[in-house]
Amino acid sequence: MRSLTVFFLFCSIHVFAQDDLMSLLEDEEKNQKVEATFKSTRLISGQTTEMRSAGILDFVISHRFGTVNQGIEQFYGLDDAYIRLGLDYGITDRLNVGIGRSSFQKVVDGSFKYKILIQQTGERSVPISLVAFTSLAIKTGDGAFTDPTVDHPFSDRLYSTFQLLVSRKMNSNMSLQFMPTYVHRNLVPSGEYPNDVIALGVGGRYKISKRVAINAEWFPQVTKKGPEVTDALSFGVDIETGGHVFQIHLTNSRSMIEQGFISETTGSWGDGDIHIGFNISRVFDLSSNK
Repeated sequence: MRSLTVFFLFCSIHVFAQDDLMSLLEDEEKNQKVEATFKSTRLISGQTTEMRSAGILDFVISHRFGTVNQGIEQFYGLDDAYIRLGLDYGITDRLNVGIGRSSFQKVVDGSFKYKILIQQTGERSVPISLVAFTSLAIKTGDGAFTDPTVDHPFSDRLYSTFQLLVSRKMNSNMSLQFMPTYVHRNLVPSGEYPNDVIALGVGGRYKISKRVAINAEWFPQVTKKGPEVTDALSFGVDIETGGHVFQIHLTNSRSMIEQGFISETTGSWGDGDIHIGFNISRVFDLSSNK
């Protein structure tokens, strides 16, 4: 009798477990994550809500040339180049860390990126993807300061950024993103420049083929601007080639990190202060699940 009771109990548990598993599978079918909102973790200069999966290392090479209004003597800016080398790594599917070094102002930067919400369709639909991004930058070169002869302490060299990335894939071709951003600078050239900058970035991309998309981003500042400071405005093209994503763009900003292009851009599109630039992204799978 005891054996019979155990047998029926086991059968009941097995049936309930099967029902729970089927329920989970049905929920999975009913709720579909929206993928490939953007082609890369960067729209142009700024971040997107795309993340690197756990164990994936992304090596990003960024270039910004001089302004095209330098003319033929400087080959329309191509003789004058700055570079940033960056590494982004997926600790988990929702948490990425990054580090980079820019030759422009000799800046070292580190970042954290965390995905709070993932856009999905179905019974439990989520209309947007939401990502929190923060970074800390250190200007290591004295030439980045107004008076390079002054010995600036470590605290003067620190710049921090806090950003929310809110995106929605509208359809298979169009994606839009809202990027409210706060930048704090420990040291500014004078009292005419604010230490704290708030910008309400907007951007988007439109696919024109399976492997090609056009992008745009704009970071209008809502706080007081310093003298000659302008809002960063950029346009670009993404080209996906196997394991690479090649991005070529036109921008009025020289810097390749948030602290620079959001709060310190001085170029004017109307005056021809336009930089040709590009990003190359190459991913490597370092996970143990290969």
